[in-house]
Amino acid sequence: MSLTFDEYGRPYIIVREQGTKSRLKGLEAQKANILAARTVTNLLRTSLGPKGMDKMLVSPDGEVTITNDGATILQKMQVEHQIAKLIVELSTSQDDEIGDGTTGVVVLAGALLEQAEHLLDKGLHPVRVAEGFEQACTIAVEQLGSISQTVEFTPEDLEPLYLTAMTTLSSKIVNKYKRKMAEISVDAVLAVADVERKDVNFDLIKVDGKAGGKMEDTALVRGIVIDKEFSHPQMPKEILDAKICVLTCPFEPPKPKTKHHLDITSPEAYAALQAQEAAYFTDMVAKVKASGATVVICQWGFDDEANHLLLQNKLPAVRWVGGSELELIAIATGSRIVPRFEELTADKLGTAGKVREVSYGTTKDSVLVIEECANSRAVTVFVRGGNHMIIDETKRSLHDAMCVTRNLIKDNRVVYGGGAAEVSC
Repeated sequence: MSLTFDEYGRPYIIVREQGTKSRLKGLEAQKANILAARTVTNLLRTSLGPKGMDKMLVSPDGEVTITNDGATILQKMQVEHQIAKLIVELSTSQDDEIGDGTTGVVVLAGALLEQAEHLLDKGLHPVRVAEGFEQACTIAVEQLGSISQTVEFTPEDLEPLYLTAMTTLSSKIVNKYKRKMAEISVDAVLAVADVERKDVNFDLIKVDGKAGGKMEDTALVRGIVIDKEFSHPQMPKEILDAKICVLTCPFEPPKPKTKHHLDITSPEAYAALQAQEAAYFTDMVAKVKASGATVVICQWGFDDEANHLLLQNKLPAVRWVGGSELELIAIATGSRIVPRFEELTADKLGTAGKVREVSYGTTKDSVLVIEECANSRAVTVFVRGGNHMIIDETKRSLHDAMCVTRNLIKDNRVVYGGGAAEVSC
């Protein structure tokens, strides 16, 4: 620090730049990396197991998440350190591949790093420590394979699957109703599973939620639930033996793709324009009616005139249905997604035994339920709860239980917990 004067004689202080930070090398760098990783793992230690505590996470925009799911906690944390980010990726990959045990793998990684630090202090080379862990992993997997037991289940006897799913849910917020949640999870997975090929298509399971009601009101719907209602209040609320057409084209007159300007100078010209618009709508509705459809599901919106014509022609319609939901409806009902009215034919329609609009509680919230679909494998788990935080955490818990059930279908060996693996050594 030194004192100097400017051109007007005013004094000011020059503060020299701090000494450049020395780069960490060797054992110091390794210990710093281990410390960063262990800092993250110690955060998750308290949320492991049946007595584990939930974490409350608040995002920068004030959104609150309450969970004890390891992968969710680490994803919501804003981790900057590169080594700590590897721990986050470890938890994410566990969630993607296995679906459960996201907290356990992080805590285990932290414990291994703690032991690695002691070995480094004794002068062992990091490569030797890594090779030792690899060999220990091979021995541990062989030992677990030798003490594992096979879980035998049949479509008539699903109790072993229920019990295993209940074990997963013991540490979750839904543990009070873990029997019911386990049954929902197992039934949902078995509905879409190909047991012969040991394959489960999770894309056919939709997990949806609506705030309100009690957690035990959560139900498995053998069909599709979409958070929409019929476009007109006078349309029928229940349609039996429905023939469904799925459209990605809007109920509105075609628009020129170039810039255009239309001048209307007389009442006759306005009447002609209105008649032309009405003709477009009439033609579109006639094509839908001619195909034999009894329910219209459209990706886009339509104005009051089209809505009124659909009501007059006794065609219940749903608008603004999302792309992923549209695909799921098409898979479940066996329909083809139609991009243009000219391509709409009877063979592109899907079938469902019942399409109904269901209202919940004293609110005006309604959902559309499509049941008894042609492809009965598509199912929806409809989650209820006191607020959105409870619903989100219930969804995560059910996802873990479904993943465990899927893993048992793929490989039905289990190792008992409670330290059984350690005692066997």
